[in-house]
Amino acid sequence: MFKQLLIVTVCLLGAWSWWTSRPVSHGAGIVAPDSPAQEPSVADERFEMGEYAITPLARFLVRARVLAREDYRFDSGADLSPIDLALGWGPMSDESILEHIEISQSNRFYYWSVTQFPIPRKTIETHSANMHLVPANSYIRNALDDVREGQVLELRGYLIRADRSDGWQWQSSLTRDDTGAGACELVWVEDFQLLERSL
Repeated sequence: MFKQLLIVTVCLLGAWSWWTSRPVSHGAGIVAPDSPAQEPSVADERFEMGEYAITPLARFLVRARVLAREDYRFDSGADLSPIDLALGWGPMSDESILEHIEISQSNRFYYWSVTQFPIPRKTIETHSANMHLVPANSYIRNALDDVREGQVLELRGYLIRADRSDGWQWQSSLTRDDTGAGACELVWVEDFQLLERSL
């Protein structure tokens, strides 16, 4: 009897985990039309976060669709940025386009591949990005923990440089036009919200 109860419990937990983390579908159409907004940061705003000195480089706002997410616990920046989100806007938020693009994340990079381009390569590169998220507080961290692929969200905060006490440094890209190493955004997230109800 106990064994049967244990099996049922495990199955129920597995089903609940799948249900709460399953991708969100919107159907065809652009769901996040606007490009990220960026403004120069005010000088002398450097502050401390644990063993890191945080320097805001630019104010930043992005409304985008979540293309993928990856959590990090053991790499050198995991205590600062525990979550990466690959985000898409404009054509890269359109499900009818995304169904032709294979997307994955690994080792702090975002990868995509196609068998045939549904939109030009440059459009894919300039309308999506991998963003390393630095939660400003535990409330933001807990909210980001529940983010699912397909959701449309808004992030507000700063693009930053982080200097650790041992000399290690991590700096955000300041443009959406670059690719490869150093092209990801390092985002201090002060405000987060979902822009649609996820079922």
